[in-house]
Amino acid sequence: MSRHVLTLSCPDRPGIVAAISGVLAERDCNIVESQQYGDRSTGRFFMRTQFDAPDGLDDELTEAFTVLAPEFALEWRLYDLAVRPRVLILVSRQGHCLNDLLYRQRSGLLAIDIVAVASNHPDMRPLAQSYGVDYHHLPVTAQTRPAQEAEILSLVEHCQADLVVLARYMQVLSDDLCAKLPGRIINIHHSFLPSFKGAKPYHQAHDRGVKLIGATAHYVTPHLDEGPILEQEVARVDHTHGPDELMAVGRDMECLALARAVRWHAEHRVFLNADRTVVFR
Repeated sequence: MSRHVLTLSCPDRPGIVAAISGVLAERDCNIVESQQYGDRSTGRFFMRTQFDAPDGLDDELTEAFTVLAPEFALEWRLYDLAVRPRVLILVSRQGHCLNDLLYRQRSGLLAIDIVAVASNHPDMRPLAQSYGVDYHHLPVTAQTRPAQEAEILSLVEHCQADLVVLARYMQVLSDDLCAKLPGRIINIHHSFLPSFKGAKPYHQAHDRGVKLIGATAHYVTPHLDEGPILEQEVARVDHTHGPDELMAVGRDMECLALARAVRWHAEHRVFLNADRTVVFR
């Protein structure tokens, strides 16, 4: 038996779950996990089904769902869980998120293959190489950005990367690059209540006496830091936390939120729903 995941979305209507279950039951597949959600505001139905199938059944399942799709206007994908997503990580000079992802992958906590790390600085090369991961130094200026982003795309293609993770990569990606990798780039950034932008956000937060800080992981779109949100993490702080302590708490929140977002994406638990996401945890 081999384990698969079927993901689908379609206009909501009766009979979808029964039809999918019927296709699987007729082929001696065993459903081990299934989640579904109907969004009344958009009229869309979302479903993730994890199942064990007899070996060698991939082509037959693909044909069966292809035949079924027009009846329900299904948008569907079938994944073999033995095939791990290939991930390219982009980083700048802060290594906490990179280190966390590398550790989780090596420890078996993330079912991904980190195929390379690329950076606009050389600082994180020793860390990446200590895990046996290739490191690519791709410096960038305002004038060289198009050429540098072309190198990133070339690296994505060469490594056959399914996902690009911005692990505190402190460069704004161009609209063109975002458009070429829709739903395939995840970013992490701090989030405050209230919001502080620009230089030294933790110092600004300290000056305003914030009581909550956190981090947001989201898909990257041409709209800066406004892509569909995958995960958020928050922590309480108080008057005893100076800027350095706030930054330390913030780094922990960034690692947690990003690791969860990458895991859920890798396990095919995330569905785009207009400007939002449906995440089956």
